[in-house]
Amino acid sequence: MIELGCKAKDIITGFEGVVIGIAYYLTGCNQVLVQAVSKKKHEVPNSYWLDIQKLEKLKGEIIKLDNGKTPGFDKQAPTRN
Repeated sequence: MIELGCKAKDIITGFEGVVIGIAYYLTGCNQVLVQAVSKKKHEVPNSYWLDIQKLEKLKGEIIKLDNGKTPGFDKQAPTRN
């Protein structure tokens, strides 16, 4: 099961990263925001909204953050025209 903080891989493109957001829609087009892991010091790699059914959960530790003092977001939620 895909969950916040887990590592995931897009089974079509091979893109991998950490799940930092999940959006559930009434229409069933649920999406997950996946942030790539930086390979260089001080680099902030791109993150992408991907359909949840394209993702495979990878083994590894779940990342958890203490957001009690500084809640927030880094990208706008996905939209469709």
